[in-house]
Amino acid sequence: MANTPIVLVDGSSYLYRAFHALPPLMTSDGQPTGAVKGVLNMLKRLIKDYPDSPMAVVFDAPGKTFRDELYAEYKAQRPPMPDDLRSQVAPLHDCVRALGLPLLCIEGVEADDVIGTLARHATEAGRDAVISTGDKDMAQLVNGHITLVNTMKDETLDPASVEAKFGLPPSLIIDYLALMGDKVDNIPGVAGVGEKTAIGLLQGMQGGLETIYGDLEKVRTLSFRGAKTLPKKLEENREQAFLSYELATIKTDCELPVGLDDLHIAQPDRDRLAELYGRMEFKTWLAELKDGSDAGVDDVAGGSAAAPDESAAPSEGREPRRDVVITEQATFDEWLERLAASEAFCFDLETTSLSYMEAAIVGVGLALEPGEAAYIPLAHDYLDAPDQLDRQAVLEALAPLWADADKAKIGQNLKYDISVLARHGYPVAGTLHDTMLESYVLDSTATRHDMDSLALKYLGETTQSFTDIAGKGAKQLTFNQVALEQAAPYACEDVDITLRLHQILRPQVESQGRLAEVLDAVERPLVPVLSRMERNGVALDPERLHVQSRELGERIHELEQRAHELAGREFNLGSPKQLGQILFEEQKIPVLKKTPKGAPSTAEGVLEELALDYPLPKVIMEHRGLSKLRSTYTDKLPRLVVAATGRLHTSYHQAVTATGRLSSSDPNLQNIPIRTEEGRRIRQAFVARPGYRLVAADYSQIELRIMAHLSGDKGLLDAFAEGRDIHAATAAEVFGVALDQVSGEQRRSAKAINFGLIYGMSAWGLGRQLHIERNQAQVYIDRYFDRYPGVARYMERIRAQAAEDGFVETVMGRRLHLPEIHSQNRNRRQGAERTAINAPMQGTAADIIKRAMIDVDAWLAQADRNAIMVMQVHDELVFEVAEDEVETFIDEVKARMQGAAALDVPLTVEAESGANWDEAH
Repeated sequence: MANTPIVLVDGSSYLYRAFHALPPLMTSDGQPTGAVKGVLNMLKRLIKDYPDSPMAVVFDAPGKTFRDELYAEYKAQRPPMPDDLRSQVAPLHDCVRALGLPLLCIEGVEADDVIGTLARHATEAGRDAVISTGDKDMAQLVNGHITLVNTMKDETLDPASVEAKFGLPPSLIIDYLALMGDKVDNIPGVAGVGEKTAIGLLQGMQGGLETIYGDLEKVRTLSFRGAKTLPKKLEENREQAFLSYELATIKTDCELPVGLDDLHIAQPDRDRLAELYGRMEFKTWLAELKDGSDAGVDDVAGGSAAAPDESAAPSEGREPRRDVVITEQATFDEWLERLAASEAFCFDLETTSLSYMEAAIVGVGLALEPGEAAYIPLAHDYLDAPDQLDRQAVLEALAPLWADADKAKIGQNLKYDISVLARHGYPVAGTLHDTMLESYVLDSTATRHDMDSLALKYLGETTQSFTDIAGKGAKQLTFNQVALEQAAPYACEDVDITLRLHQILRPQVESQGRLAEVLDAVERPLVPVLSRMERNGVALDPERLHVQSRELGERIHELEQRAHELAGREFNLGSPKQLGQILFEEQKIPVLKKTPKGAPSTAEGVLEELALDYPLPKVIMEHRGLSKLRSTYTDKLPRLVVAATGRLHTSYHQAVTATGRLSSSDPNLQNIPIRTEEGRRIRQAFVARPGYRLVAADYSQIELRIMAHLSGDKGLLDAFAEGRDIHAATAAEVFGVALDQVSGEQRRSAKAINFGLIYGMSAWGLGRQLHIERNQAQVYIDRYFDRYPGVARYMERIRAQAAEDGFVETVMGRRLHLPEIHSQNRNRRQGAERTAINAPMQGTAADIIKRAMIDVDAWLAQADRNAIMVMQVHDELVFEVAEDEVETFIDEVKARMQGAAALDVPLTVEAESGANWDEAH
């Protein structure tokens, strides 16, 4: 060790440089981590570059130093440390210590001084030292034993390279700094002396301040520009020059609690690292910890690549999981007895497809206690009969357990398993504990809610992915083709991880506000409702879509030809580069916005604005819209019809949006346009089967009603209580006219104001939407808040509450976290404030329609109605109802939907019927 250099790391320098030089990085709950990751990356680089070296990481201690006593203005102009950086200091210190690296923070001096003292000790002991820093001031320490390394610039400075870089030897660097001064540290220097003058002066005088001030007349004879007038400046600033010299001098005689021999590196604390990496969501490093590939630290600690310390892995203290592969009847009977005696069990189906309408069951994973799991292979292609139990017999034996209403079921994304089992004739009943939903309710924005992400975040464990055992791409195996020796551990891991996650997540949900109520009264009961609705599907008229596709194709071709005419030549309408060249270079249309790379933007928002004044962007916008409709819907929807049912079966997702709203995929029903003729034609292809009608029941202005409830504004409450047209009422208030005198244009403007303000729209945004000047839009906004002061007070109150709590809540208690509410980035912070205003309304609307779905589903089952729920889109539920029951059904479903929540204003539902979805609106 004595022959290896001592590595002294300027942690404070790297912390600032990483913060300012690297892109911002943030955890899902809003904790900045970019600077921490940047510094740790540098440390890992140093560890690899100097594998056998002692090391110390040195940071500035909080508080004043001796330099503040010398000069009260020292660093006075430096702005305070940004909050986004300040919050990363303690986590970084924790990580450095957990890595086993000595960390030094000495009060009364700066990190430079601590490093300077250790460097002097090394020089006196005849030992080499490497100072890792980005600070030029450290060049004064360089000598035959001391070298500077800047990992950010991949730069190494010894005495020769210091002179090559600065034009001065290390011995004159302090004089150089004293003459120039330092604006960052507020070191005054000599007024009028910059970098070139300082170098010319020191080179010409062949000495430092003492030499210069010992012969000021000689300065006049130097050959650089301004030398003749320099002596006067130097004389006038003599006191400042020597003060600056003292301030710029790194102290090398600090009293330290450690010596060079104490800078040995300890074994890393892997438990602590796992906790820290998990909290900061450094997923790759966390995974490396588990498999022992994070060798950088071990190389230093052990002097060579050491074997991973299994005792310190994230799973330390856990016995190896006991996996049971059930292929014999006796073992299966034992597990059946245990399952029958249990109050709850975890299960997971292994299948042939992600589509619940197509998946065949290949095997079943089971778990009752953490650390023990079983897998029952049922339909692996390569197994002979003796190697797997009879598939039908096993499912029949498990069926009563799944159907037992007194037995809780635990799973991850249980809706999928329930849907697959239901398709095979096996209903699932009882309390459903879904770890995906537990995580989602706990914090919808904190992480992705898939099992792999949850295992990493809450257990510190990296799970085996499906591609690990099945491969990728066209050659990917289906689960029935995966070898049992790989399939069984994979399936057992799934149920074991899920059970352990439930034991962690459920208590956390119960500990926070009313989240358990949201989970138990809204999300969990909704799972079987969505499963039923998905399997119901909706009928589609493919021929109507085929006709529309052909017509869209003809119109798209016409628009393409028209675009070529307007451009004066042919071009690819889908090429942003070609379009930009035509619009901005050839047609000289003003550039409104640029891409991150500096090219003129042709994004949709830009073209939408340009389309107001220029014909070609308008044609491009229409072409893009129709092309998207054709590719996303008219061409695609017929291909999604399931042959076995002849119906379209979408997938609804509970754990995707931040606000609690449902989303859907394959197809995405939420994005079918309703305001355009082409969008309505697509809805006309959603039809009822013969003898039935579609009924669409839609909450009217639900978010505005929720705003009235939350704000308690008397004007809004009265308008809704009296059943007035809220947009006309707002128009009358804002435009100062009688209610019966409100014009259609005024009502449309008021509608934009009503909805725009609850989404945090600015005067600029409102003006753009209404095609009026910003000042006029601000007048409308001011009048709105004058007439509805409760809304303004609510907005101010919710901003303050969000800033204090870091989250807002819906009426039912769902929490919507705002990770950027304290961001130093003004745009991000204002975005979070807008979300704080709108999220309680969107989230409450989501809760209300989910409660309505649960209530209506229970009513349908009990009332023996000849009707099924087939779709949910935004604030609308769509049903397929027997023709002779439509009138009664509409009255009753409206009553149940309107009773889904008790607000200070009445909920109103509008419902109509039709042969297709468009007619039902």
